[in-house]
Amino acid sequence: MSVAGMLELLGLFAVALGAASLLPMASEPLLVGLLLLGGQPVWLLVAVASLGNTLGSVINWALGLQLLRWQDRRWFPVKPSALERASGWYRRWGYWSLLLSWAPVFGDPLTLAAGVMREPFWRFLLLVAVAKTGRYVVLALVTLGLT
Repeated sequence: MSVAGMLELLGLFAVALGAASLLPMASEPLLVGLLLLGGQPVWLLVAVASLGNTLGSVINWALGLQLLRWQDRRWFPVKPSALERASGWYRRWGYWSLLLSWAPVFGDPLTLAAGVMREPFWRFLLLVAVAKTGRYVVLALVTLGLT
């Protein structure tokens, strides 16, 4: 694999990881662009994006484990209303709500809420990986079906 190809994959991984955080980033446009370029195998692009995005959610979960101890700090990045919405959704639907972790706006706070609610890591990882990978598979199928 060329250096350019490795950089594409590294960039996709980094953007997918960042997109799973509370940062305002989106990995979908980059994945679609790389799919349309056709320089990398589809399965590899989907795998790299899924891995990065799932790892970003794992970071959110880990932060959620410690989150409440910092909520009174001025620099605290999560608005109380966003955390309460995500926690309420999580309390209502339980761990199955993690299948919506791929969704824009509330998916990332949901993974944070899972940490706050002390969701077991194995179940968190399984459900989030299925959700994140499923989203990228559908995106790849739609992108390649439209070209």
